[in-house]
Amino acid sequence: MCRNPKLASLRAVSSSLPMLDNLTRRMSNIFAGLRRKGRLSEDDVKQVMREIRVALLEADVNFQVAKKFITQIQEKAVGEEVFGSLSADQTIIKIVRDELVELLGTGETPINWNPAPPTIILLCGLQGSGKTTTCAKLASWLKKQGKKPLMAACDLQRPAAIKQLQVLGEQVDVPVYAEQGSNPVAVAKAAIDRAKHLFCDVVLVDTAGRLSIDEELMEELRQVHTAVKPQEVLLVLDSTTGQEAVNVAEAFHAKFALTGAIFTKLDGDARGGAVLSVRSATGVPVRFIGIGEQTDALDMFYPHRMAERIIGMGDVMGIIEKAEEAFQAEDMAGMEDKMKTGKMDFNDLLNQMKMVRRMGPIKNVMKMIPGMQGMIPEEAMDQIDDRHVDRLEAIVLSMTPAERSNPDILNGSRRKRIARGSGTSQEDVNRLIDQLYQMRRSMKQLSKMQKKMGKVRGRRR
Repeated sequence: MCRNPKLASLRAVSSSLPMLDNLTRRMSNIFAGLRRKGRLSEDDVKQVMREIRVALLEADVNFQVAKKFITQIQEKAVGEEVFGSLSADQTIIKIVRDELVELLGTGETPINWNPAPPTIILLCGLQGSGKTTTCAKLASWLKKQGKKPLMAACDLQRPAAIKQLQVLGEQVDVPVYAEQGSNPVAVAKAAIDRAKHLFCDVVLVDTAGRLSIDEELMEELRQVHTAVKPQEVLLVLDSTTGQEAVNVAEAFHAKFALTGAIFTKLDGDARGGAVLSVRSATGVPVRFIGIGEQTDALDMFYPHRMAERIIGMGDVMGIIEKAEEAFQAEDMAGMEDKMKTGKMDFNDLLNQMKMVRRMGPIKNVMKMIPGMQGMIPEEAMDQIDDRHVDRLEAIVLSMTPAERSNPDILNGSRRKRIARGSGTSQEDVNRLIDQLYQMRRSMKQLSKMQKKMGKVRGRRR
């Protein structure tokens, strides 16, 4: 149970997002090549821009969006003085990070609540994008915000769509209004009346889709839109459609003035470029992302966190918020300070390992740690599972209290003893100790970098 109401209302964009992995690794490798440079030459910048452009295009980012993005970075980076004591690679990282945030959106877009409830949220999109499942996920999310939603089954085209929404409604304990043999406009109007009767303050309208955009689909949506006058029109997009998502978003936005987009299936092998492209190409902000099949697998979209994860800065706040939800209050004491200052020891690591399973699969949590993506080879990261945590726990439990508190005393003989006691090899013990020190360094570097960037922003004001 989350003890902090503010954090309880904010879920991090940090769950299972394989679509980020390849782009993050490419970015990390690009920035690593810039280290030890005191100032960026024009040739340095051009080379980095070429590599970033290739990384973006491989991630399925829209070509025009990638071209504009690279041009803006290059204009800021050529001849740029190193900020304070930031190194050349840190300067580029800052510029790329700031431009990514600008590309994705500078802040979260709050829901436009109707001052006279209920608030009407219309969900639209192509068939197969996951509208019905997303409708239930959004209803579940709204309940966590203290709202009382009702779902309207207005998809009368797809067989079993009404039954699917009713089953999902039972799972999330949200009422569903449906009428067999009716028409979408009548169902939507009746659902709003029913919501008022039940004192529901949000109505989620699940509409029909097609395999492609056609006049029949748009006319049906136009009729429903005119009838219910929604405060929010959210387009549900399948992230696996790649650059086609931009075309779909442009077509719907031209007809209905979309207020936001929801990307589904980001827990699969999608390359994720559409998430970077849609807002820049259409002006429509990404509001939520779906990261699983479960009814609670919907996260708010945080542009700055997505940007920092893409460039390998991890998501420390995401870890803290997920831990806040999973851990007891006493477990959280001092966790944020230790992570930011890099003062973690094996006692901290052991305590986190004991409870980390509550935060989800260990592989996904590790990807949120700053520098971890570049630290562990891709093939090794893919092989990590919760059994790996068991082996790490055995190694730490084989240490004495003094060794856990002060890793510096772990000499060769102590490491051999720990390996024998834990049933592992000395190489496993050495690797865990090295990883602790690497985590400390990464967190210290991130903290210093954030402080320097804060001073630079202060001077520029």
